[in-house]
Amino acid sequence: MDKLYTWGDYNSMFDYFIKQFEKNSEKNAIIFEGKNYSYNFLIEEISHNISLLKSNKIEVGDVVALVGDFTPTTIAMLFALIDNKNIIVPLVRNQLKNFEDKINISNASKIIYINDENNISFELRNTQKTHEYFATLNRLSVSGLVLFTSGTSGFPKAAAHNFEKLLFKFSTPKIALRTLNFLLFDHWGGLNTMFHTLSNGGIVLALQSRSVTEVCNAIEKYEVELLPASPTLLNLLLISEEYNKYDLSSLKLITYGSEPMPESTLIKLKNTFPNIKLQQTYGLIELGVLRSKSKEDGSLWVKLGGEGFELRVVENMLEIKAESAMLGYINAISPFTHDGYFKTGDLVEVDGDYFKILGRKSELINVGGEKVYPQEVENCILQFPAVLDVTVFAEKNGLVGNIVCANVYIQELNDENLLINEIKKYCKSKLASFKVPVKIKLQNEPLYNDRFKKQRN
Repeated sequence: MDKLYTWGDYNSMFDYFIKQFEKNSEKNAIIFEGKNYSYNFLIEEISHNISLLKSNKIEVGDVVALVGDFTPTTIAMLFALIDNKNIIVPLVRNQLKNFEDKINISNASKIIYINDENNISFELRNTQKTHEYFATLNRLSVSGLVLFTSGTSGFPKAAAHNFEKLLFKFSTPKIALRTLNFLLFDHWGGLNTMFHTLSNGGIVLALQSRSVTEVCNAIEKYEVELLPASPTLLNLLLISEEYNKYDLSSLKLITYGSEPMPESTLIKLKNTFPNIKLQQTYGLIELGVLRSKSKEDGSLWVKLGGEGFELRVVENMLEIKAESAMLGYINAISPFTHDGYFKTGDLVEVDGDYFKILGRKSELINVGGEKVYPQEVENCILQFPAVLDVTVFAEKNGLVGNIVCANVYIQELNDENLLINEIKKYCKSKLASFKVPVKIKLQNEPLYNDRFKKQRN
């Protein structure tokens, strides 16, 4: 088919994606609200949005916040901004915590809003501020990407990327499945899933609601083959037993990442879905997503790396050097070592070529000089029959520095004191005394935030 737009005579990852879209022009690319959108539609929508950028005075190199989700128009606008070599700040429309702070930190001078009806609106900001990283990207004549950390352990940090380097990995053809884009639009895991799927001619299924019921319904209705999810979402799936109400037989692969997976939850998943491959993923907004291979289904041991990544362990903490690494934080000091390795903050065990992620060093609980991994305690409590979920965290203590505490999700709250004592007794039979929670709070509501991740106190 003829091109609808002259994409430019330069060689870029944008060109690569457009060529892939043209090869698959008649195939479906996106499913949103029950409607199919072809790759041909995506090409036309990108062309239209490029014209919109020009008419709304979005200049090459501008820092632009794109507020939306994985809707067809938002995806097309993202590609238009990449073509326009903008520095892009993706934000999720329904999760605008610290919105103004993020706009100010990123120095965004333009904001594009896209709603579920695919209506587009533009807002201009009178900012004259810039950053040395953005000046570098403009000199290189490439698009940029700004992603924010979750900010669970402080104010969110803004990671500035050369977008071309992040996108380069998608020029290697892979198998693409009919994929539910569960992870969020402002999360590299969500963007990585979308770019991978579209670069290989697959189908992206975009949801308005990410509830367990909607996820299961979508898997059945659209015969989804791949579900990338957080361990928290997968635990909710098990707790709710919604999988019994829907036909999930189309699922071939469940990938999990973004937080540690409790071993007990992984075992339950394997037993519940014996015909579905389970694969752990690992990525960071500062580096991108590494290639991963689980030792076996039901194992937390994973081989990490791939082309463009070098790994090492220093004092039990994983450090990674990556060609796709960010330029740096806009609002924080450099986290790189003198020889270019990024300190992930993840504590690991090593077995040959395989790693086991134990959790964040910042979440480690020091009890009188003894180290407690929250995940180990959580895994123990999750094996107690009445417990549906648990979050373990530290509380300051004048005598031993910190004590171990736990919020426990129980559906039926009857004799709370008896149940708390039974849980403590169970923990004492399985754990060293300093690991046993001193304080346990029972609640009858799930323990997760709006990103379907555990929220530690």
